[in-house]
Amino acid sequence: MKKLFSALADRRIRYITKGIVVGIFAGIVVSLFRLGVELILEHMLNLYSFFHEQPLWLIPWVLVSIVTAIIIGLFVKSEPHIKGSGIPQVEGQVQGVIQVKWWPILWKKFISGLLAIGSGLFLGREGPSIQLGASVGLGVSQLTHGDETEENVLLSSGAGAGLAAAFNAPIAGLMFVLEEVHHNFSPVVAITTFTSAIVANFVSLTIFGLTPVLDIGPVLSLPLEYYIYLPILGIVLGFCGWFYNKVLLDVLPKFYQLFSFIPVYFNSVIPLLFLIPITFYLPELVGGGSGIVVNLPEWNLSLAILFGLFIFRFIFSMASYGAHVPGGIFLPILSLGAIIGALFAQLLVLYFQMEPLFVTHFILFAMAGYFTAIGKAPLTAILLVTEMVGGLNQLMPLAVVALIAYVTADFLGSKPIYESLLEKLIPSSTNVTLHKPYSFVHPVEPDSSLAGKSIKEVAWPKEMVITSLRRGSEYHVPHGETLIHVGDHLVIACDLKSAGMVQQTLNEY
Repeated sequence: MKKLFSALADRRIRYITKGIVVGIFAGIVVSLFRLGVELILEHMLNLYSFFHEQPLWLIPWVLVSIVTAIIIGLFVKSEPHIKGSGIPQVEGQVQGVIQVKWWPILWKKFISGLLAIGSGLFLGREGPSIQLGASVGLGVSQLTHGDETEENVLLSSGAGAGLAAAFNAPIAGLMFVLEEVHHNFSPVVAITTFTSAIVANFVSLTIFGLTPVLDIGPVLSLPLEYYIYLPILGIVLGFCGWFYNKVLLDVLPKFYQLFSFIPVYFNSVIPLLFLIPITFYLPELVGGGSGIVVNLPEWNLSLAILFGLFIFRFIFSMASYGAHVPGGIFLPILSLGAIIGALFAQLLVLYFQMEPLFVTHFILFAMAGYFTAIGKAPLTAILLVTEMVGGLNQLMPLAVVALIAYVTADFLGSKPIYESLLEKLIPSSTNVTLHKPYSFVHPVEPDSSLAGKSIKEVAWPKEMVITSLRRGSEYHVPHGETLIHVGDHLVIACDLKSAGMVQQTLNEY
């Protein structure tokens, strides 16, 4: 028994040590990516200021945009798994249904992501940052000759580190991995991811400083008299989130089928050409949308303009993401949620005598609620918004809105967007892994039908075996008579090809 505990301690120390290495390199890579996006976008906007003085230069700029689309398309054609945000691909790697080589993903996603996001398309850097961090984690594991379990843990920790460095949000990075990627709590994954996220965040803070990503200044606590409006906002956001998922998953692919004469890898030429007049006339609206979130309270826009801004950002965000370019929907979702919040708050100001001072509050609440309705990850949404704005005094209203939005979207049958995107991705994947050992931990939840049964009473998938059972801090070797309790963690071994199916089956128990 002493040898077992010693081995477990040694394993955790090894994981934490490698987690520090992952955090350092993920922090550097993602910070450079973040810095590159900001610099390219800044220079592009300066260039458009020149175009206002010399509009004829827009003609050769059309050619530059077409060449940019071709370069991005060639990158995506050579490595299809760099398209989109990268989060579904990371989830697929963790589940064992997708296998990629870390180095091509790392450098190709980095360069093509800079071109796509830096050009001003309505895309976020957070998804690519998560995939870049995951690639770093996978690379560290393989270069240090880690086993299959370690690859999975460091891949996850790199994903959390990527989000932490992208938004200066280490706690949200940890929660994202547990809630969105793994859908369960594993102590080894948690402590390793937390280590990587903290280290990556420190690297990011060293480069960008301590200012929150969304620096909107101090926000006072919301008076209790306005809490009555929070459930209504949550319901609205739940419907809006359901509609977003329907359009992204069902309508958007049909839109790009209208341009079937363009090879699918070069679809980015469409939004890049539309981006030219948008940037020329409305430069403050291009990009992922962080500037919109920060400026919304100061702009004091009318209801009509806010509604038009939402429709405009919604349509072009869809067009940008649907073009198969490397770029995420994380930040665009948050910016759309902010606009919904501003709309809702303006209605309260105009018709229910709410103080204009609290418009900012509803912008923040709507960001968390809208992301929750779309991604079905409420804890991640709450922590992310909290860390992005640098304040903790809004946790209660954030939680209320996120919960109501989650329940509403769930009632409408809306599935988590990244899971849905992964389902669409798997049939076209040519890199599904074959015959490779894989292990993972399955927690026994309070509502699980496994609780209270013995091992022999359960019809387990024939593709798996239970290698051990963790109860608290102790590990046991199970046998047929072993009773399964709520809170137990079953250590499952299977073929990597079957891992996704086995996990899905166990989640249904």
